Amino acid sequence: MRAVRLYALTNGDYDPKKVALIQFQTGGGCRASNYIWLLRKALCNMGMEYVPVISLSFSNVEQMSGFKLYKMLLVKGIVSLIYGDLFMLLRNQVKPYEKNKGDTQRVIDKWVAELSAQFRKNKGLLGRALKKNLRAIAKDFSKIERLDVKKTKVGIVGEIYVKYSQFGNNGLEAFLESQDCEFMVPGVIGFFQYMFDNRQVDYKLYGGNFSEKIIAKFGSKLADMMEKVLLNTVKEFPEFTCPSSFDKIRALGEKVIDRGVKMGEGWLLPAEICELIESGYSNVVCAQPFGCLPNHIVGKGVIRTIREIYPDANICPIDYDAGASKVNQENRIKLMLAVAKEKADEEQKVKEAASK
Repeated sequence: MRAVRLYALTNGDYDPKKVALIQFQTGGGCRASNYIWLLRKALCNMGMEYVPVISLSFSNVEQMSGFKLYKMLLVKGIVSLIYGDLFMLLRNQVKPYEKNKGDTQRVIDKWVAELSAQFRKNKGLLGRALKKNLRAIAKDFSKIERLDVKKTKVGIVGEIYVKYSQFGNNGLEAFLESQDCEFMVPGVIGFFQYMFDNRQVDYKLYGGNFSEKIIAKFGSKLADMMEKVLLNTVKEFPEFTCPSSFDKIRALGEKVIDRGVKMGEGWLLPAEICELIESGYSNVVCAQPFGCLPNHIVGKGVIRTIREIYPDANICPIDYDAGASKVNQENRIKLMLAVAKEKADEEQKVKEAASK
């Protein structure tokens, strides 16, 4: 994450004198809570100590960051999560099957340009306009011609950075595409629902702040409304796999681990694994960052329990860090896919034998 920002300042695309860096921080017991100071130290070593580094946090990591969230900017940021999750969900289900290469990206580019233009005019943010846009986006994806072929379905879970960033996971999604796979990645809205839920659990189990509980309860309702709008849109198009609601994901997680386990991705990580398996993505890559003990516990540590609940679960934890070999990472994923293919072949033989 830090390396991406530093590279952006040195590759010539930006003027360092006119750039500020924003570091999102949860403020919890995570190594990311220290990144902002490491980032500043790195800039100093590069002779770029003049580049501002802003802390964006809801935990008051820094009181005087110089960055203010204006109401309209906050609204646009929240609504962008709905659009972004829809793009990711539909793109991942369409691109592996597209008949004409590039159709999926053309739809994304079209709507990114359209939504950017609407946002500049403060449009497409609420109510009917939002629902109309979401429905139109889904319709455009549904119109893309697709091949009727069978591909291995893979779910991706893990620490929030390595799960989403191709820089952090060595191009995991591109590699899965090269292996003729379709993959599913849980949306970002669910992570915010998880954080709001944790604040309420804090108050119940650990004696947290009452005012923070009330704020979190309001945040949960807002996130649930966002999720409902998104899921209702996807349900209108039965050709797409619709994710489960956060309530169901939370219930699935409780079968594996207590909700009091909330450091890092906490109970959400095994809950997402369970949800992916029940949605047909029984082959799961669990992306683990180096040095993040909580995510190793709720990732690798719960695999045995999940396999007891879902005997067909094919889970592959992969460590992503600077010292890890990309070849070794990809070979482990290939082994997981080989197991998946073997199971699929066995199931096909059983079906053929039953039909005779």
